Amino acid sequence: MITNEGRVQAAFDSGVFVLKLCGDVRLTLCATLDTQAQQLARTPGLQSLIIDLREATNVDSTALGFLAKVAMAVKDRILYKPTIVVNNPDVQRMLEVMGFAQYFAMVEAPLTEACELSDLPEVPADMEEMRLRILEAHRILMRMSEHNREEFQPLVEMLEAQETSHSDKH
Repeated sequence: MITNEGRVQAAFDSGVFVLKLCGDVRLTLCATLDTQAQQLARTPGLQSLIIDLREATNVDSTALGFLAKVAMAVKDRILYKPTIVVNNPDVQRMLEVMGFAQYFAMVEAPLTEACELSDLPEVPADMEEMRLRILEAHRILMRMSEHNREEFQPLVEMLEAQETSHSDKH
């Protein structure tokens, strides 16, 4: 059986951090991506960031929101925009429509292949943590462009309403 389960790999070498997303990357990996964003913001010696999407078959909006969070976490720490390596025209088009070109340089192939990548363990999250991360990811995407604001406003409002009803029960 062939699986297309998403996974995240990473490597850090000579000031270059490489984050590689493979397969079908969905919200179940958002805790892993969020943890990476927080760690990257504190990584000493960070000089550049490369996000490799060449083996990603799908990246859902929550995962995209956390990629944007990663870029924002390092923007004041590195000299150049983070780079996204993407050779799938559909994924590239999706990134362009969502405004990623403002925050990332997009290339079809890296200048050099990364050193050995390690699989990052999936960080578990309960339903409430997942809801909060989905909400955060989509708020980030909404700040990136008017298109995203119109696209994700209904979802954010629904998730915020769940937050209100959840708070009322306690």
